Amino acid sequence: MEKFTLEREGQIDFFERFLPRIDSEILIEQLLDDNNDGVLNGNLLEFKLRISDLNSVLFQCIKYLSSLRIKGKPIPSNIIIVDLNAETAWVYESEEYLDKIEKVYIGGASKDNKGFVGKNFKDKLIYSESIDSEKLINLLKTNTYTKIHLDEDCIVGWATSFYKSVPTARKEDFLGDEKGRHKKIGEIREPKLFKDYIYPYKEQSNVKFNYLMDKLNDFLLQKNLGAFYTPSAYVDKAVELLRSAISNIPEGNDYIILDRCAGTGNLESGLSDEELSHCIVSTIEYYEYKVLQELIGSKVRHIVPPTEQADTFNAGLVNGADALSKEYLDNPIIKKYIDDPKCTIILFENPPYAETTSIEHQKRGVGTKSSEWKQSYVVEEMKKSIKGKSKGMASNDMGNAFIWSAFEYYLRQPTDSYIVFSPVKYWKAQHLIKKKFVKGFAANRRHFHTNIDACILIAHWKNIDDELSDRFMVPAYNIDKVGNLIQAENLLTIARIDTSYSQKYFDKRKFDTDIKEGILSALDGTEYQGKTRSVNPIQNDNLLGYMAVYSSGFDNPDLHSSLLSCARYDGHGFFVRKDNYLEKLPLFAASRYITYNRFWTERARIMKSGDGSERFSRDIQKGKLEQFLLKCLLFTTLEMQNHMRTFIGSDGRFYRNELCLDTTNGETLASSDLKKLKMGSEELSLISQWNTVLEWAKKTENYDPTFTYGVYQIFAELDTSHKDEVSQKVVWDNIELHSALNTLKEMVKSYYNKEIIKQLFYYEFLK
Repeated sequence: MEKFTLEREGQIDFFERFLPRIDSEILIEQLLDDNNDGVLNGNLLEFKLRISDLNSVLFQCIKYLSSLRIKGKPIPSNIIIVDLNAETAWVYESEEYLDKIEKVYIGGASKDNKGFVGKNFKDKLIYSESIDSEKLINLLKTNTYTKIHLDEDCIVGWATSFYKSVPTARKEDFLGDEKGRHKKIGEIREPKLFKDYIYPYKEQSNVKFNYLMDKLNDFLLQKNLGAFYTPSAYVDKAVELLRSAISNIPEGNDYIILDRCAGTGNLESGLSDEELSHCIVSTIEYYEYKVLQELIGSKVRHIVPPTEQADTFNAGLVNGADALSKEYLDNPIIKKYIDDPKCTIILFENPPYAETTSIEHQKRGVGTKSSEWKQSYVVEEMKKSIKGKSKGMASNDMGNAFIWSAFEYYLRQPTDSYIVFSPVKYWKAQHLIKKKFVKGFAANRRHFHTNIDACILIAHWKNIDDELSDRFMVPAYNIDKVGNLIQAENLLTIARIDTSYSQKYFDKRKFDTDIKEGILSALDGTEYQGKTRSVNPIQNDNLLGYMAVYSSGFDNPDLHSSLLSCARYDGHGFFVRKDNYLEKLPLFAASRYITYNRFWTERARIMKSGDGSERFSRDIQKGKLEQFLLKCLLFTTLEMQNHMRTFIGSDGRFYRNELCLDTTNGETLASSDLKKLKMGSEELSLISQWNTVLEWAKKTENYDPTFTYGVYQIFAELDTSHKDEVSQKVVWDNIELHSALNTLKEMVKSYYNKEIIKQLFYYEFLK
């Protein structure tokens, strides 16, 4: 009879028997990482209830080790395959399979393993016997590893591990080589931290990693400089735009193609030798500069600086190559062409994006240092120039400094052009430029070494002012798994935004009956306890809550859309009053758009606007929108981002959620007004599902019958869970409630897309 019927059971039994002899402080869950059965010291463990094919299981382990290598994690020297019911362990040496470990495998590690031919195992231990059990204990205590060779598949993983282990390290500490004037040998060439894990990298230069150089920057450099990588499929499409610009060069003119942020030159990889001979390129990061020199230095017209000097290296950067500096603007090599009326200027760039106010920067205490580029000459000049002309915080994006300076300092004639990769916000919402759009296409940001599905515009702008055009259409291209372009069926419309929600819709009224007292709310609807206070709380019988719906884009939709019982501590919104709250609800509904429409074509293209406010107000006055507003109300009561709660504040007041459908303690404002909604099957289904949620909520241990609950408060306070001690999986305390909430969430999404969105676009809440 089998001792174990579940593999997990056997694993736990194994670890409970052996861990106390290995290290009593190690927890079982600490071992279960990287989707394998566990790494204990220098040993990879793989458990099976019964082993039917040792070679097949061995190949599965090799795939696990391949994954560890790619992630930059040490490769255990021993592979131990355990038959739990036979209490037998086979030991293999991973070094014997190094050539297989240094390959990349696609798909699940447990699939397609039959037919693998393994070598003889080093040992076979029947650990139910005392002698073999002791041997296994000694083996599990060993801490030796198999060294691997670095290549393009694993270099990013090892760089990540290095910077994680040495937070103060710079790129030179990892990649440094003997080429060039700045000779510092990095970890990959003379391993110290990883001396037991990797072989020294023998190549003299880092050119093999040219398409990964942006990902090999240390943390701060990655964030501060942005990514220079451009997928080759998008490069090819962009080169088509470049060639169109070249075809319009006046007869008899010379021309230059300027790329001030070339990285390692992969944007130039699609150019012919003739086109390269017109290029002037630069990059601010030192090791990218060295690779750029090696790859195309002999083919381009100029590289900035032309050669490496003793002072070229500057803390990982390149002296003279900072495109935002006055020194760069005055560069005599470039200036010679700018000052020549018989030379056409074409800028061809994928400008860096730096988000130096990110949470990661704040945690590391380097937010201010990482924003030093904001004090650069170009940014300071841009701030002065666009003051009162552009909208929003245009100077907060590094890419905008490149775009603004392109037209300000480099493009002089109508035949000059800019082919640029960037989210379209600079034209659509910020009005940084108003130039003639010639042609372009949309690309998915995910393929630019990021994890975000979002829309990037690759645009060909001519140096011709265009104040009137407020929209254009472009084809959209995604990239498939093998690197080919996939064109979307429909063209994408990109329309300019002229006004914001705050300009047209925020309720800025003040009442004589407003009392300046009360509490503030945190983002999750609970009472705020911190010190930051950007708004004064008020009390009034006509108050319903507080709405914060700001920022034109959807970069952080949950942060930029709040509906709360009290004023949000950091402001960004307005007090919602009972006399006109219904007409404000489309703002909240529109702010949830990207949550329910996550296609890459939508984020960074569709934005919030107040441009349809006059038409909206007019139709409200005519009584045409009553049912639409009530549909928005129904949506709002059931939407998870409505964080209004019922609670007793520290000021002793009872704050009741009036924008929910819980009538246990009497009608709410929402439930009363929704009686005017003409209910169809969709609405009735939503109400029915809400009743199911509430029914199960009332059966939970934490339910308070004196409270009036909305969906979010039920989720946050009543839909509780715990971890199963054996499986370590999440177990919901009331699975019926959890299931009902999940179903409601999907129904709300369907209702939103079917009944709400069309009108939001019609009245230009979304544009």
